[in-house]
Amino acid sequence: MERGGLIGLDIGGAHLKAARFDEAGTLRDLDQWPCPLWQGLDRLETAIATALNRWGRPRRVAATMTGELADLFDDRADGVRHIAATLRTALPGTTLAFFAGPRGLVPEEAVADCADAVASANWYATALVAAEAGDGILVDVGSTTTDIVPLGDGGPRHAGYSDAERLESGELVYTGIVRTPVMAVARAVPHAGGWRTLMAELFATMADVHRLTGTLPDGVDQHPTADGRDHGEIASARRLLRMVGDDLGSDGLAAARRLARHLAERQLRQIEDALDQVLSRGTAADAAALVGAGVGRGLVRRLAERRDLPYHDFEAHLPIAPDLRERVGWFAPAVSVGWLAAHRDPRT
Repeated sequence: MERGGLIGLDIGGAHLKAARFDEAGTLRDLDQWPCPLWQGLDRLETAIATALNRWGRPRRVAATMTGELADLFDDRADGVRHIAATLRTALPGTTLAFFAGPRGLVPEEAVADCADAVASANWYATALVAAEAGDGILVDVGSTTTDIVPLGDGGPRHAGYSDAERLESGELVYTGIVRTPVMAVARAVPHAGGWRTLMAELFATMADVHRLTGTLPDGVDQHPTADGRDHGEIASARRLLRMVGDDLGSDGLAAARRLARHLAERQLRQIEDALDQVLSRGTAADAAALVGAGVGRGLVRRLAERRDLPYHDFEAHLPIAPDLRERVGWFAPAVSVGWLAAHRDPRT
């Protein structure tokens, strides 16, 4: 394929998300591929090769990342450096820039000196683009985590920047609709007329829960299941019932769905509690619009309805082709870093 255009990359610890823009800065395509970085940097190389095979080699790449958290690396700075070096090896001749939060996009030679700003900055890119539509509260529910970011004065009005600061402020919640272990959402659940303690085992994930409630979008569960079996409803029910010490009997599917509804509600309540913590600072209006992003933004819509708050999708103000809009919301950081490179810093 002919080389050209721009690709925005969001390099996570479990997925590579990518958005392709043409030379005029118009979004043309986007997708994600499994990229379990804890298994080695070759997983990132493979995912990048898959993207290049689909789109050809870009002239420019703008990247943001959270993959530096993978335990493959000694620390976050080590991860940032290794990921940047892997991109350079995989993309010879391509102009690379890395997103460093308030510093914007920086050239690859500056990455080592600002690794703290580059690490886990993808939420900041999404917030900058979301804030173009006005004030509100960005709630990005992904496969693994949820970001809650007040928006005002054209940008984020955050209390924390690092993961540690954001965990403390409620702006980062380690819950998502795919990879989160069920045991991280609740300690005990109502089951068979009583309260049953969940086993502290990775028998099931929230992908199983949301599959059974019908709230898991197609194509977002790309990793092996907890037991290595299929991604169907029956297998999900079997895994979920194992969490409470039961097997899948004749009424097992109905029981599993009851469990799933309860666990989905508990997860939503975790996000709602964090939203209340963020609102308690008084930096955002209590009636601020919720801006939904991520593969789990259906939860954000539910939360807005529950709280009688205005709601709009992250990408509603962007000139995006209708057939791409839903995935734009799913892969908001990849789209955002590409958008910023194309429209705010065209030199990158």
